[in-house]
Amino acid sequence: MTEPMTERTPERIFLVGLMGSGKTTIGRRLSRATGWSYLDNDAFVVETTGQDARILSTTAGEADLHAAEMAAFELAAWTEPPAIVGVAGFVVTDAGARERMRAAGKVVWLRADPETLLRRTGSGAGRRPDATSRAWIARTAADRAPILEELADLILDVDLRREREIVDAIIDAFGLSRLR
Repeated sequence: MTEPMTERTPERIFLVGLMGSGKTTIGRRLSRATGWSYLDNDAFVVETTGQDARILSTTAGEADLHAAEMAAFELAAWTEPPAIVGVAGFVVTDAGARERMRAAGKVVWLRADPETLLRRTGSGAGRRPDATSRAWIARTAADRAPILEELADLILDVDLRREREIVDAIIDAFGLSRLR
């Protein structure tokens, strides 16, 4: 068994990565395995704006979408712990948000190859308009990689891993207690 990365169990786990990296899927599974709350950024965007990200991006514009994502992050980041927070991809570009993540818990980068991300986003249903653009995904992945590498306490390549393996790796890395 791997030794935990910290002597103290974190109060929050922030899952970061691009669209299609598995933040929601892994967040929900990790929640079931630990009993921690799972807080999804996209769900908080809907809760705070009444619109999903795709509609908000199309009707109000990217700036309004990013503002809603930041507001949703702030709401989730300070919700009573313990919690697992699925962070919108854009949020990591904000230096203040990165500092709040570091101060409030541990950050896990679910790293995926752009081809994996493109495959997982499929038709782009329910996602932002450029979710199916190979060029946008590759450019965004390359631009954010240095930020995510510096931010993450744990980097997991998810392309060929099963969901359970990813959840187990997070639990083991941070010494989390397992419900089952």
